[in-house]
Amino acid sequence: MQKRTLLDGKKFQITIKRLCHQLIENHNDFSNTVLIGIQPRGSYFADRIKQELSDILKNKTIRKGNLDITFFRDDFRRKDGIVSANSNTIDFIIEGCNVVLIDDVLWTGRTIRAALDALLAFGRPAKVELLVLIDRRFSRHVPIEPDYIGQQVDSLDSQLVKVSWKETEGEDKVILISDRNK
Repeated sequence: MQKRTLLDGKKFQITIKRLCHQLIENHNDFSNTVLIGIQPRGSYFADRIKQELSDILKNKTIRKGNLDITFFRDDFRRKDGIVSANSNTIDFIIEGCNVVLIDDVLWTGRTIRAALDALLAFGRPAKVELLVLIDRRFSRHVPIEPDYIGQQVDSLDSQLVKVSWKETEGEDKVILISDRNK
């Protein structure tokens, strides 16, 4: 098994700052924009984005929620055992708002498709954009592309992109894992 580090340390933090500045260019003061982290891993990323935006845009309210897509996935019945959902924490209406969906890795696009379906339970947004830390661009199952990208990686289906967060794994790091046997 081979491992290659894609992002870590200072480069990881710079990537988050860059993405926040791109968001500010397009959404100005965030008065009509909300951030929605896709449970579970996108929530950690959304928390980081919100914190960085709050540090940059002092005295501005940044609305952020977490969206569970468990029962909107097209494969949730195929899992062994009982499926347990995370909780939604969206305490605002998204009707007419600009929504920035946030996830750590975009691969097939099926998670994002499920998130779009789940999002409609909270209203009809004016616009939906996608922000991802890592874009695995050559394996889409649905026609979805991100608006904001931390880093693109060209990878094989047999490879795994693993994102570690300081809050859960003790460090901020993205690695590409290749299995030589495949």
